[in-house]
This record gives sequence, C-alpha cells and structure tokens, in this order.
Amino acid sequence: MENWDFAGAVRRWRERVAPDAVGLPAGGRRRAPGLRREELAGLVGISVDYLTRLEQGRATSPSVQVVEALARGLRLSDGERELLFQLSGQPAPGSNVVSARITPSVQRILDRLSNTPVAVYDAAWTLVTANAPYNALMGETTAWRGIERNAVWRNLVGPGNRAVHTPDEKADLETQLVADLRLTAARYPADRRTRQLVSELSAQSPRFVELWSADAPAPRPGRHKVIDHPSVGRIALDCDTLVVAEDDLRLMVYSAEPGTDDAESLSLAIVLGTQQLVE
Repeated sequence: MENWDFAGAVRRWRERVAPDAVGLPAGGRRRAPGLRREELAGLVGISVDYLTRLEQGRATSPSVQVVEALARGLRLSDGERELLFQLSGQPAPGSNVVSARITPSVQRILDRLSNTPVAVYDAAWTLVTANAPYNALMGETTAWRGIERNAVWRNLVGPGNRAVHTPDEKADLETQLVADLRLTAARYPADRRTRQLVSELSAQSPRFVELWSADAPAPRPGRHKVIDHPSVGRIALDCDTLVVAEDDLRLMVYSAEPGTDDAESLSLAIVLGTQQLVE
C-alpha cells in the first residue's frame, strides 16, 4: 500500500465494492468499477460534495463518526478499518466508548434481512444505519445529521417518526428509551458524545429530566407498532429490538404476519419507497 493517504484509500476501496454487495442494483452502464460517489455517500449518510472533498484531499479532518461510517459502507475488514483510522489521523474508538462499529458478522445478518425493514442503533440510541426497506417504510434517514439521528431526542424533543402512539404508549416508549440511555451512560462514563447528548436533552426536555431520575422500568424486548405510511395508510407490525450483546448494538426489525393485509401493505410500502429512493 505504498503512497496511500486517506483520500486515496477511500477512492480505491470505493472502486472495489460491487453494488450488489451492499444491496444496490448493478444495472446501467458504469464508467468505473465499484460504487458511484452518490451511492457511497447515501450508504454513509454524508453529502456527495463532502465525499468528493474527502476523496480529493480537500477535507482533511473527518470525524470519528464519518470514518466509522465509511469503514462500514466500504465493507472494510478489521485491519483495513484500523488503517483507515490511522490515515485519518486519529485512533479507532476503544472499548470504553459507545461504538458504532458494525462487525462483519452483524453485517451478514443485515444482508440476509435485505428485504425486511431494519434500523441499527448504537448503545446511546443514535442511528448507525438503516436499510432501504426501513427508509421506505419510515421515511428517508440519510439526511439526518448530529442529534437528529438520536431516537431519544427525536421522541422527546424532535419530530418523532411515522409510528402512531396512544398517550400511554408514547409515555412507555419515552420511559424505556431514557432508562436504556441511563444504563449506557453508566456503562461508558468516558464517552464524551453520550455526556453531551444527556446535557442537550436535559436542557431541551423537562420530560427527559423527569425520566432520568425515575425508577428504571422492566425491559420489553418486543412491541406492536402501527405505522402511518403516507401512500399506503396504517400498517400494524411487530417491532422487535434485538440486542447484539458483545457489540452493544440494537437491531430494530419490523415484520408482519404472512398472509395478512398488513403483510401486503408492508410489501407495497417497500416497493413504492425503494422505487422512489433509486429514481
């Protein structure tokens, strides 16, 4: 790997990734092998302009979050990920901070769920990635930046999502999210981003302050949700949150009972949404 710098590494690794390896259609004539810039930018959650500046060496200080997202989008091995962090000028996150790392084994799980809506959150409930069916069902997530990607903030301060909640369901969801975030803050006391998140939530949400000091509820691994889709209408789904213990990730998976009207509605929502995403 002689004469490699960060810009060159990203460029070369992008060119070796086959579109179908990341769940993208390979159709159409391609002037160069691998992913187009706009495709990688969409996978990573950054603008095409910023990716262009990174690849041209005009943006030289990417954040840890951007480097981690690039390593994930480029499907780097553990060794290549370490190299990418070295080339960025900063060490890879250690075990004492909340990780956004999706390991190859977890990525294989996501690849096998490519037709099922799945969102992956870190231990602080910040969105790491969402697949195309999830974006089709719940709305596009790639434009979210910073605190907008955090589920605690979105439910207590921000715009929420397409899920329909009764007042009791909303209160229960808020309680569960804050209780889990409190456990994460205790588990990773050195994590600066989690401390900053707690500080911002405390400043913006009296409800958060109230829940932060409340008794922790019993965990609930699965919940029933109703999604109000703008084109299809209301869809009743099972929403199961699967915790990857060693990696401390949360996989939120949406499904419908086969053969039901809700299953047909979910399929239609995914078809409509993924068509719009590739137009």
